Amino acid sequence: MKLITAIIKPFRLDDVREALSATGVQGMTVTEVKGYGRQKGHTEIYRGAEYAVSFLPKIKIEIAVKSEMTDAVIEAISAKARTGQIGDGKIFVTPLEAVLRIRTGETDGDAL
Repeated sequence: MKLITAIIKPFRLDDVREALSATGVQGMTVTEVKGYGRQKGHTEIYRGAEYAVSFLPKIKIEIAVKSEMTDAVIEAISAKARTGQIGDGKIFVTPLEAVLRIRTGETDGDAL
């Protein structure tokens, strides 16, 4: 099993969600986060004053999948989140040792 964490631009979330549903992903956790990478934020002008915005709004998606689904999920996320501009995001894949569904007591693959 793998835990896939993706950081994407907020306006790409609906497209990514639809693509993940088509690959068979049954659930995900979505969190609004802020951060920066190579783009180092940007400046905005508000009422004539210039402000530095150091942390940009992003969406963090976390998905637990069976190992054999990993490549399909990564491809779906990267295809739908890509705009070709700086700040498209990152995808992290980490091993997932155990999963337990609290309600039923199912474990590992059955709990996904």
